[in-house]
Amino acid sequence: MGNYKDLFSTEAVAKIKEIAEDIKTCMFFTELGVRPIPTRPMSVLEVDDKGNLWFLSSKRSNKNFEIQHDNDVQLVFAKNADSHFLSIFGTATIYKDRAHVEDVWTPIAKTWFEEGKEDPDATVIKVQPTDAYYWDTKDGKMISVLKMAVGAITGNVDDGGIEGRLNV
Repeated sequence: MGNYKDLFSTEAVAKIKEIAEDIKTCMFFTELGVRPIPTRPMSVLEVDDKGNLWFLSSKRSNKNFEIQHDNDVQLVFAKNADSHFLSIFGTATIYKDRAHVEDVWTPIAKTWFEEGKEDPDATVIKVQPTDAYYWDTKDGKMISVLKMAVGAITGNVDDGGIEGRLNV
């Protein structure tokens, strides 16, 4: 189909980076086999060249505790205004060393860590994607809106969307 396109390798990493860094905040799911699934908003600090997503977290948080028992996680990014959506299943790893904290630290993080980047509770979570799926626009938001308007008049359905798997 014309609105389905799987992306591989560098194209897949570029799409993850584009959407995650644009939206910045995702819903971060842990303990995927539990109902209701523990979920919280998290800000991605970096998407590296391999497609890994990096977050800061307190070592005393429920999230870190849950990851230590089951490191399968899901991240969901959504930006309705621009029709950007991304779902990532991955494996989470917690780093407690100062070097990793230093690498991803931002001044806004001081809000959660009283002692700044030297705070002993500061940890870094890396999520390595294992499965990912995106939904985006082929031609940009304005063209998609125009296509939907034309489709409403003519009955020719093309919302300008494109979706597919991301194989990192």
